[in-house]
Amino acid sequence: MLPNKLKIESTYKSLDTEEFLDRIFYRRVGYVMAVAAKAMGLTPNTVTLISVFVGVAAGHLFFYQNITINLIGVLLLITAEALDGADGQLARLTNNYSRYGRIFDGVAGNLWFISIYLHMSARFVVEGGSYFIFVIALISGASHSFQSAMADYYRIFYLYFIQTKNKDIDDLSEVKETYSGLSWVNNPIKKFLMRVYLNYRRQQNLLSKSVRILYDYIEDKFNGNSPDWFIQEYRKLNKPMVKYQNILTTNTRMIVLFVALFLGNILHFFLFELIILNILLAYFVIEEEKIHKYLFDFVKDKTGLTNA
Repeated sequence: MLPNKLKIESTYKSLDTEEFLDRIFYRRVGYVMAVAAKAMGLTPNTVTLISVFVGVAAGHLFFYQNITINLIGVLLLITAEALDGADGQLARLTNNYSRYGRIFDGVAGNLWFISIYLHMSARFVVEGGSYFIFVIALISGASHSFQSAMADYYRIFYLYFIQTKNKDIDDLSEVKETYSGLSWVNNPIKKFLMRVYLNYRRQQNLLSKSVRILYDYIEDKFNGNSPDWFIQEYRKLNKPMVKYQNILTTNTRMIVLFVALFLGNILHFFLFELIILNILLAYFVIEEEKIHKYLFDFVKDKTGLTNA
């Protein structure tokens, strides 16, 4: 029997930000996994760890020039993606959240794609291609990281502005302070995770000036509780941008990956990330910054009229 739709939706971050493929498949499967994990007493971090092993194994299977083995790899990667959603759904079901769990969840996805890029590059060389593919894969991976970081950053702010205060927004100076306070000897795992997160936050801050200015203003003037009139304007302007956030993250990337893999066009997958997705990233960030600059002026004017 399929789980109740309302129960599944209760584990979403937001109905606005859920991608179509997530709603019809990954969140449904993830919910079943989350419920099973809860029954077994598993923590969200344990589910994330399982997803790492499954995703890394999937990447290894993409090395082989065998359709059956590649199909098994595809199924494993889809399973890893479902587990990646399940850990967050389990966290919401059990109210078991942590900053380190959130960071580990992001690291998990990076580990899958490191395995995928390395094995696909090795396959390209075995098939007679140039070793230069590893350089292309490295640049592609760096682009992937930046694309996902920026899409995730604007999604976090979307949730902050239209819902309640979002605890996922961390001040960069506070992250630096936390990192400095940890010891490689006494807390090696937490130190490593905070190092990764510090780099991630620096990436996000590079191009996101307007959204952070707006965030600081809403925090200062409204204590983080956006007024209804602002929420309506924010959603109207930003909801159309959600589709670009989704393209820059995982599902579209995986579909192109599967097509490239089965057609034997491994180089074309990397070029898709380097050219198409980077062009989309540039458009997305420019538009988001324009929107948030307008919204900052809008809320300032509105607040001034209210106080007059």
